[in-house]
Amino acid sequence: MKFVQTAIDPASNARTGVFTTDHGEVHTPIFMPVGTVGTVKGVYHRDLAEDIKAEIILGNTYHLYLRPGLDTLRKAGGLHKFESWDKPILTDSGGFQVFSLTQIRKITDEGCTFQSHIDGSRHTFTPENNVDTQRIIGSDIMMALDECCPGDADEEYATKSLKLTQRWLERYFKHFCETEPLYGYDQVMFPIIQGCVYPELRRNAVEHILDLTKDSSAVGGYAIGGLAVGEPTEKMYEMIELVCPMLPENKPRYLMGVGTPANILEGIARGVDMFDCVMPTRNARNGMLFTWNGVMNMRNARWAQDFSPLDPRGTSFVDKTYSKAYLHHLFVAKELTAAMIASEHNLAFYLDIVRKARWHIHRGDFASWKEAAVKKFSERL
Repeated sequence: MKFVQTAIDPASNARTGVFTTDHGEVHTPIFMPVGTVGTVKGVYHRDLAEDIKAEIILGNTYHLYLRPGLDTLRKAGGLHKFESWDKPILTDSGGFQVFSLTQIRKITDEGCTFQSHIDGSRHTFTPENNVDTQRIIGSDIMMALDECCPGDADEEYATKSLKLTQRWLERYFKHFCETEPLYGYDQVMFPIIQGCVYPELRRNAVEHILDLTKDSSAVGGYAIGGLAVGEPTEKMYEMIELVCPMLPENKPRYLMGVGTPANILEGIARGVDMFDCVMPTRNARNGMLFTWNGVMNMRNARWAQDFSPLDPRGTSFVDKTYSKAYLHHLFVAKELTAAMIASEHNLAFYLDIVRKARWHIHRGDFASWKEAAVKKFSERL
């Protein structure tokens, strides 16, 4: 995986770039729609590619491992063929999902044993079998297995958690380098930088990763994990500001699971290249639309006879086709198409944000544009 930085904003750490995988190019900063179980909920792949213009999507190792299962994915020839998506895919290791199980998982030095949320069956992820699982899934970018430390953890717990993540990474990296892709195209891995909200732990995490991997071609980029998991927003920004300057310029930086439109622009300003979050689709299913003028709750009666477009500045098919009144009606009537239209709008909006960010970085006025945009995004309409 090759990454080329193409522009830097003069008044911030925002930058643009392009990375290349065997399934195509990705322009950064980029937002990656979340396709947890092999689909982005409520959105056709045709619309993801042609209307939303997604360049890369996510899959989740935990969920895909449990269902449809590795045997099915191997026989299908990997996730790309199984879900008919010919652009890049990134897979999370499943560490965050295991972290979320809390009451039905046990973490040891060997790995993590957990119960399936589907049928209660017991399974174990180790660094080694997690590599093997993601080889079978066949994603272009594989995330290392880590423990996602809670955002409110004390320093003693965060230290133990980071040391465990580091030991797992050493085993993961070794096994990754000893194995090969299964489907005739290249795969790379991203180590995950943990350390909670403690600066020394974050520094230690970066130093350990750089010393371990020594610019190995196996490492396609670096992920910043364990943020947006309960810590104050200002602490999240503080950790990003600390970590990004420590990372090499020739590889992309991925902030995992973040976030709101404002979070994304603030992350870009601090040097982040890649983002993902379930928020645009999850909130869409509950009637919340993100727009250039602010946030709308489409169930509110105020939209019942508003026949203007969903977002006059929007670029998607649904923005050009449907009115606020019509979408309000669909939500009130509990039609399935309400969630589909809202999801397509929100994802298109998120992809618009990063496209415009790239444009303003190249233009040299990203910092001032970002300040105005963040204020608008925060308004409730």
